[in-house]
Amino acid sequence: MALKLLDIYKPAAFTPPLPPEQVPAAYRRLRWQMLLSVFAGYAFFYFVRNSFSLAKPYLIKDYGMSKGDVGLIATALAISYGLSKFIMGNVSDRSNPRYFMATGLLLSGIVNLIFPSFAGSVAMMFALWFVNGWAQGMGWPPCARTLTHWFGDHERGTIFATWNLAHNVGGGLIGPIVNGSLALATILAAGAALSAGLTFHIIFYVPALLAITMAVLLLVFLRDTPQSCGLPSIEDHKNDHPDTGVDDPERELSAKEIFVTYVLKNKPLWIIAVANIFIYVVRYGVLNWAPTYLTSVKACPADTSRWLFFLYEVAGIPGTLLAGWASDKFFGGRRSPVSFIFMVLVTIAVWVYWKNPAGHFLVDSLALFAIGFLIYGPVMLIGVSAVDLAPKKAAGTAAGFTGFFGYVFGAVIAELGLGRIVDRWGWDGGFTLLLGACFISLILFAATWKVHHKADRAA
Repeated sequence: MALKLLDIYKPAAFTPPLPPEQVPAAYRRLRWQMLLSVFAGYAFFYFVRNSFSLAKPYLIKDYGMSKGDVGLIATALAISYGLSKFIMGNVSDRSNPRYFMATGLLLSGIVNLIFPSFAGSVAMMFALWFVNGWAQGMGWPPCARTLTHWFGDHERGTIFATWNLAHNVGGGLIGPIVNGSLALATILAAGAALSAGLTFHIIFYVPALLAITMAVLLLVFLRDTPQSCGLPSIEDHKNDHPDTGVDDPERELSAKEIFVTYVLKNKPLWIIAVANIFIYVVRYGVLNWAPTYLTSVKACPADTSRWLFFLYEVAGIPGTLLAGWASDKFFGGRRSPVSFIFMVLVTIAVWVYWKNPAGHFLVDSLALFAIGFLIYGPVMLIGVSAVDLAPKKAAGTAAGFTGFFGYVFGAVIAELGLGRIVDRWGWDGGFTLLLGACFISLILFAATWKVHHKADRAA
């Protein structure tokens, strides 16, 4: 019975081809359906990931936890997510994204429902957030599989940039949604102040229920490959056949082929994976500690800090689109030049955010907007670079490999490392770490300035 149940995760079988005259209309409709499905699905993954960032100030103030303890719990997700994104990425490359992605989102929602009951217990919260991280790792890889099967190489930068906005939409909306939920709870309580415990529970319960609902919608709307819908491959449909080093792009690869041939022996992939460490240090070092830093150092009210958290994410929307479009339009699909330019500007914005005196919320808002606008371009382009450098049947694993480095090393440094550094050396020490990460990323992007496809790797 269990084995029969697992059969739903196998790649969907090819179906008889549609009549040629029906193909263009069906492709247009289903491409939109696939893009919207993975966009919405991945946005909801962020609802049940970023909930913890909004809860950090309450853990420190009301539950007596140190910044280091809070950083340790957040590290659980970073480690497990990084491992899962790589390992489950390989499973995803050989699975039907329709069921694979929905399962991950459902599990993450369930963990968020359980999590607040153990507030104050570092061990239990660490364990549960580790499980959440593993479920979260089932989100990115099926999106990569879907997009590389439904969209061609020469539109990939723009399409991935569009899909990547799900990070910002999901990560940003969680702040206003929580604010609205807390306001509604206050109204229902006849204007009485909410207890710290109730507030803490609402921060997790509302995103959890929304994520579980979205998991059901993925089962309804998401599909596997074009061929499973009676359509030709995207390469044939668009006459776009990039050289990614595999003779038959439609052959399902073995786990060993994917890991060894197309990931572990791929030198440029290693370089951008290491660069991802330092991008994630900046991304999460600024984002996940923003509510804590703004309230404790900049005298910013908690509700205002949540809106600035939202601003950071919203700013990433135009920045991500610009990065993807520029890499396609001006650099022939090369991603590192755009990442380099964006990170130069990120470095300047981080310095302004650090040095701006307390009380000048407009400058803090502009600095956070600039960092959010700029940082998500490199985040997205590293994932697209990984997909560019591997066959589409290994897309999830290649992207998961860069994600492994980003989360297991970069996010851990941003969470646990930054938390410990701030506890010992204050926020000046924390911002020194962030600026150092900016400079190292610039060196690595410069080293891969000309890299794109297999022809570039072999040159």
